[in-house]
Amino acid sequence: MPEHPRPEPSGGGRGRRYHHGELRAALIETSFDLLAESGPAAFSVAQVARRLGVSTAAPYRHFPDRDHLMAAVAARAAGELAGRLRQAAQDAGPDPVERFAATAGAYVRFVGARGAGFDVIFARDLEPLQDRDLAEAGRALMDLLLDLARQALGTGLGTDSPQAALTLLEQHVTAAHGYATLHSGGLFSRVGSREGIDGTADLATAASRALVRGAPADSGG
Repeated sequence: MPEHPRPEPSGGGRGRRYHHGELRAALIETSFDLLAESGPAAFSVAQVARRLGVSTAAPYRHFPDRDHLMAAVAARAAGELAGRLRQAAQDAGPDPVERFAATAGAYVRFVGARGAGFDVIFARDLEPLQDRDLAEAGRALMDLLLDLARQALGTGLGTDSPQAALTLLEQHVTAAHGYATLHSGGLFSRVGSREGIDGTADLATAASRALVRGAPADSGG
């Protein structure tokens, strides 16, 4: 008879029991929830296990340590983020500057919902792992943004210089991640700026637009 997969043990006999393969996916998805709630600094394998109601040993059947779990989360985040940014660019219409700028707002919304941004995807602690999935997903993400940056520069400044595109991309990433981080920390609500993730996303979009057009970062909203 075929052997059926064994359920993963749960902590103290309570909580859901996961069959083989299910727990790995659940660990990754729950990691996103915890990152969105408390950020990377407070993230731990034990915290994920408690949230899932499994023993603290159960995650180590799938990931040898915290960094390997984070690498899987980062690879998934990079893939999801690339999809969100691509969609945002398409929705922005035909203007290359607007397409590029829209990805800044989409990034803010993604980090607000998923908690995993560039700081997780390109975390220095994960570099020694040389995780292939993460490397490929991260490269595809940056290639997408670099291509959009080149197109935006060709329209906004009339140049297709690779170095200029790379510089613009660095500034764009810095602005988008800065707005996402400040929003997560509650700064904008404390200083009486626009409320909600949409307001912050609009500010990030305006900042990116200004980087290309050389105008003050005023979204006009």
